[in-house]
Amino acid sequence: MNVGTVKEIWRFPVKSMQGARLDAARVSTQGIAGDRAWAMRDETRREVQWGKRFPLLMQCRASYRAEPDGATVPPVDITFPDGETIGSDDPAVHAKLSALFGIAARLWPLQPAANVAFYKRYKPDEAQFIQEIVAAFAREPGEPMPDLSQFPEVLMDHVAVPGTFFDNEELNLLTTASLAHLQRTEPAASWDVRRFRPNFLVETQHGITGLAEQDWLGRRLRLGEVEITIAAPTPRCGMTVQPQGELACDRLILRTIVRAAAQNLGVGAHCATPGTVRVGDPVELLD
Repeated sequence: MNVGTVKEIWRFPVKSMQGARLDAARVSTQGIAGDRAWAMRDETRREVQWGKRFPLLMQCRASYRAEPDGATVPPVDITFPDGETIGSDDPAVHAKLSALFGIAARLWPLQPAANVAFYKRYKPDEAQFIQEIVAAFAREPGEPMPDLSQFPEVLMDHVAVPGTFFDNEELNLLTTASLAHLQRTEPAASWDVRRFRPNFLVETQHGITGLAEQDWLGRRLRLGEVEITIAAPTPRCGMTVQPQGELACDRLILRTIVRAAAQNLGVGAHCATPGTVRVGDPVELLD
């Protein structure tokens, strides 16, 4: 059954930094080629970092100099909030990140999955771990926290699935139906897709309304040549309200998602059949 078309494709070269729209993307079980292939690491905590703890990461923009081939990680150029651009192959990039965030920071490419220690969380004690998780989701008094048991056990001790910089699934999908639904629910908020960092924005067919992708959980979609399995809803955190580019801070975003969408917006997915996805490709629900 046709449910829409691919309206936008997004890739984010550096975890939590701004990315760019693509006309087409190669997709494999590792996600979109080059997506989240770099990340900033706090060298004091010895922990990969993200916008939940350092929102200023979202004010930086990253772009590749060459198209990733899925086998190697090309250099990236990072444009900082002050307008300066520094490449990942310039040692000055580490000093720039350290000065911006007030920590001993380094920019790292993906490390092998066997290097499990690289992906370890900083957990001096369980109480601090819980405190930092609560802060990351930015809930207000009386708002529920996501059920942490829905996440793979590996993420309790690691910041990402080893061998990746993904919080969980390697792909994320969002529909225009969901954005329109929340726009109607809270018209005063700015429901710009960039706040939610999906890989695929699907323009849903006329007549498909509400939080459409939540109805596809456990089912398979075809996007162009690619087939994906919708694995889980995406619980939203404090990153959604933070400024990036010309988007200002908007606390209504997260309050509305928690209240009107059971904390979730968009879905995580796994690639079942690799291939190429292009803007304008049909999106079909297969089962």
